[in-house]
Amino acid sequence: MREDDVNEEAMPQDNQKLTIMVSSTVYGIEELLDRIYTLLTAFGYEVWMSHKGTVPVFSNRSAFENCIAATENCDLFLGLITPHYGSGRDGDGLSITHQELKRAIALNKPRWLLVHDHVVFARQLLNHIGHRGEAGRRKLPLAKNRIMDDLRVIDMYEEAILSEKPLQERKGNWVQAFRSDDDAALFATAQFSRYQEVEAFVQENFQDSDHLSRAIQGRGDRP
Repeated sequence: MREDDVNEEAMPQDNQKLTIMVSSTVYGIEELLDRIYTLLTAFGYEVWMSHKGTVPVFSNRSAFENCIAATENCDLFLGLITPHYGSGRDGDGLSITHQELKRAIALNKPRWLLVHDHVVFARQLLNHIGHRGEAGRRKLPLAKNRIMDDLRVIDMYEEAILSEKPLQERKGNWVQAFRSDDDAALFATAQFSRYQEVEAFVQENFQDSDHLSRAIQGRGDRP
């Protein structure tokens, strides 16, 4: 599907759009983020993305607080885990993107995750040579390089796949690996192009959430 070729029947029929928070670092994936933004807005969503300046911002909050509030208030969460951890850090030293992911998981947000293949490969390699889990990687030195700037991107991946939980308890742990912009755009198209199906999924499974917008809550009893 071309980004300008959208089925109008799949788009929302009123002014209350589902909000989707796109959480990611920006470095090196600017073109991909532009592409995802174009796709999602064409499919009918209101897209909150810091790269595009569409995250709701209030002057009485820090950048970190605005991003966490957006994560809490969005209807849907799309996270991209890349080999770059991000420069914005909170008091614990965790990046804003990492904190957004943690918050989305804690709130059980309807969420979709993409992870770059380099992150998956690095985790598998380190596991095989005896550096398994966050504790096993904590003291590993990482020289400055152009491929991966912080091993905590692997922590993010493991949190996204709920690796600490027993296998039978892992729900919402699908994380799609991507190598190219085309891979990531294909995933976004496949998951979000059928707007009404996404809306019905959220209504059925997340209606009791305190953090869903009126766009969802107002449709709960609609035939």
